[in-house]
Amino acid sequence: MSSRALWRLVWRIVRPVLIAYFVVVVVAMFLENSLIYFPSRYPEGDWHPPGLDFEDAWFQSADGAPLHGWYVPQENARAAVLFCHGNAGNITHRAGILKMLHQRAGVSVLIFDYRGYGRSAGKPNEAGILADARAARAWLAAREKIGECDVVAMGESIGGAVAVDLAARDGARALVLESTFTSAPDMAALVFPWLPVRWAMQTRLDALGKIGDYRGPLLMAHGDADTIVPIRLGRRLFAAANEPKKFIVLPGHDHNDAMPAEYYDALGEFLEQIGGR
Repeated sequence: MSSRALWRLVWRIVRPVLIAYFVVVVVAMFLENSLIYFPSRYPEGDWHPPGLDFEDAWFQSADGAPLHGWYVPQENARAAVLFCHGNAGNITHRAGILKMLHQRAGVSVLIFDYRGYGRSAGKPNEAGILADARAARAWLAAREKIGECDVVAMGESIGGAVAVDLAARDGARALVLESTFTSAPDMAALVFPWLPVRWAMQTRLDALGKIGDYRGPLLMAHGDADTIVPIRLGRRLFAAANEPKKFIVLPGHDHNDAMPAEYYDALGEFLEQIGGR
């Protein structure tokens, strides 16, 4: 067989594979937000969790999207905390976190649902959820009668990237991150190593590129058994941050495990030391 005939044979075999790959890439780009966000909409969840006293918070994002959250006040609070939750579910799946923040860390806290989650309207996207966090912080600051930069920005997983954006752009009394990644493309490359996600993705959530702009106290916690966001990503993010900062390793802790009670004690001490109010 001549070399020309051989190349024709190879091309006939390779061409449909390349076309199929191209189609997959285009479809993935078109469905990007659906592949990133996994919201649970109302009425999914327990909207009347036992043992948690909260106020419903209603407010609007910058584009007018109606948003909803739960506010748990605390007398003589160490700090006012805005909690930006992780990707899946909605605020009802974090009722236990609110109890621990209130009872063991001694803070007032507002947790909110991004657009498309829970009772918040719309569909999630990067610009939208970042704007939603700013609207939530404004509501909390007004309710607590403090400046917006006096709010502690706290986030878990994808919410950590949201909290970093808040603190880096506008400042914060402190920044608290749990199981947080470096960027959305870094995470996508772990899940889809065979796709060109680093250049194809529009969603960045670039916590690594932003955290250097934040200058204030930082507390990070990450499990060394995290199977979703490897601890090495958390360490890279921590290394890029300014002092003062502290990194807590949670032995044997996976991504969706409940944070241990001792962690909330350490968080309370951290906020006490920096003067949360």
